Amino acid sequence: MENSKSKMTSLPRGLALLRDPQLNKSTGFTESEREALGLLGLLPEGIDSEAAQIQRVHLQLSQKPNDLEKYIYLSQLQDTDETLFFCVLTSDPVQFLPLVYTPTVGEACLQFGHIMRRPKGLYLSIKRKGRVREILRNWPQRDVRFIVVSSGQRILGLGDLGANGMGIPIGKLALYTACAGVPPQYSLPILIDCGTNNETLLRDPLYLGLRQTRPPVAELDEFVEEFITAVQEEFPNCCVQFEDWAGADAIRLLARYRDRICCFNDDIQGTAAVALAGILGSLRITGGKLSEQTFLFLGAGSAAIGISGLLTERLMLEGISAQDARARLWLFDINGLLETTRNDLADFHKPYAHRHSPTRDFVEAIESLKPTAIIGVSTVGKAFNQRVIETMARINRRPIIFACSNPTSHSECSADEAYRWSEGRAIFASGSPFPPVLLNGKTLVPGQGNNIYIFPAIGLAVYATRARRVTNEMFIAAARAVAEQVTAAQLDAGLIYPPVSTILDTELYAAARVAEVIFARGLARVPVPKDIAEFVRSQTYKPEYHLLG
Repeated sequence: MENSKSKMTSLPRGLALLRDPQLNKSTGFTESEREALGLLGLLPEGIDSEAAQIQRVHLQLSQKPNDLEKYIYLSQLQDTDETLFFCVLTSDPVQFLPLVYTPTVGEACLQFGHIMRRPKGLYLSIKRKGRVREILRNWPQRDVRFIVVSSGQRILGLGDLGANGMGIPIGKLALYTACAGVPPQYSLPILIDCGTNNETLLRDPLYLGLRQTRPPVAELDEFVEEFITAVQEEFPNCCVQFEDWAGADAIRLLARYRDRICCFNDDIQGTAAVALAGILGSLRITGGKLSEQTFLFLGAGSAAIGISGLLTERLMLEGISAQDARARLWLFDINGLLETTRNDLADFHKPYAHRHSPTRDFVEAIESLKPTAIIGVSTVGKAFNQRVIETMARINRRPIIFACSNPTSHSECSADEAYRWSEGRAIFASGSPFPPVLLNGKTLVPGQGNNIYIFPAIGLAVYATRARRVTNEMFIAAARAVAEQVTAAQLDAGLIYPPVSTILDTELYAAARVAEVIFARGLARVPVPKDIAEFVRSQTYKPEYHLLG
């Protein structure tokens, strides 16, 4: 009884309680809670069940004219009633995940300074250099387990959006909870504001970021070092996810910190793992080994390098050398095929530059290399045109076509185009969702090769085990776990990823497999449980109201 009284007196009361998103239940407060917590008269007399509240949200969303307005509404709901927000997302992931992340988040970032209602997360401006630790102390939660941090320089396929990129860390962390049950109170979105080179934003009177161009690399790195050091001091149990950094920065910073702190880069490792999961799923349709495939990437940035690196590691598990594994991987960028005569390549490109005659024609490269799969990470919409798809379909019985770039407007082709131009034989996946396609009397269901299959599972496994590091082996385990969950019937319809409608079950299974690796490699900071899968499940957050009075 004393504990109950103590808990009740420690709670905020009245309007302060209604303004606390983690405790607020809005019209869901019971009669006794209203009496005990000073809420009488502050709410209408009606008391709603969670189901009724969700019904009201659905009704209000149905009256919004477009997806951006729905995004704004859901963002405000997260600000006022966090439990209801996650109840809504988990009630229908297929409907709601695209509204809080891709593709809608792209438009939200473009308009971020225009639609902002209430700040979320922390903004670390380079003008505050030397004060990062002080700023981190302004965050009210002292046990932060996950930070998603972006520089805003390469937002989806939209480029440099500066401080407008904060929509990405906010959205990613919402997916940690909605898709894998990572408790939201332990998460912190951060935008490192070093300015922007986007002249349109710098001229926009409503732009909220630092109004200067981006600094030299050395200055950026010095500020990031201060950030990493401060995080380790203030939040020693924290895992840092780098998100939507410029390609060269992403690769450099991951190499610098991956063996020093618990961190990963979702654009490099998460994208690689979801691509690997799709490839493993595709091979269940086409047959054959991974080592028998040839891959051609359109795009040679951090995503292509990440996928190539993880594929190399996975191929080596089949017993072939790193050199032979890389020989199966070809990259094509704005200047053509990466080959040994080019003198414009970065060091991270060189392992994938093989002997070949120069070409700037992607179809010519397909004809010559005869890839079994093409993977689009170029951010160039419609780059996989009819000529590309028809060439792939001519040299492969079941061509693998991955159009991974986000948002939808930057996808290298649509599902309809891939299926129609390949006479229904393509195995297709994309970064943003596309609807099923009816072709020749058969419904073909495109896969969404979205990182939501991977990073929330990694997050849950790290949270449950308190892992010291994140390794590529963990991403390979997650990829294999995702591929294993696709049923024979789903494969027959062309689906190579589990349906988004069952995303929580998918993540729980994948997180358990990742946790097995963490325990096996001695990276956990908790004892090995008797049942790893049940242990992981027991750590999840459930969006349910709890009695407060």
